[in-house]
Amino acid sequence: MKPPHILIVDDEPNIVMSLEFLMRKNGYQVGIARNGTEALAAIDQTPYDLVLLDIMMPDVDGLHVCRQLRARPDRAATKVIFLSAKSREADVQEGYAAGADLYIPKPFSTRQLMEKVRELLAG
Repeated sequence: MKPPHILIVDDEPNIVMSLEFLMRKNGYQVGIARNGTEALAAIDQTPYDLVLLDIMMPDVDGLHVCRQLRARPDRAATKVIFLSAKSREADVQEGYAAGADLYIPKPFSTRQLMEKVRELLAG
């Protein structure tokens, strides 16, 4: 069985680097998109098991990416975790309304994130 494939979508290089390191260290395959446009292209090409998605990005925001993903029956199994600095209740609700499986406000604990990733991937 091949390891789960995770797409990391964030426009902050430091976050991308630390998440990539964390996911690889835990045995996952990793894809990277640095904005919403790249994320949509990546999702088109690859059926990811899970997407770690930032909301605020310069071009296409994470909410749009999530809605596009949810509109595709062939990607129905893909889990989405929003990682966002937007932590107001309304923002969180908007994230779930867009189709997120989980919404984690930044800054987050990597240990907590790994637990949630494992839980979601275990189904």
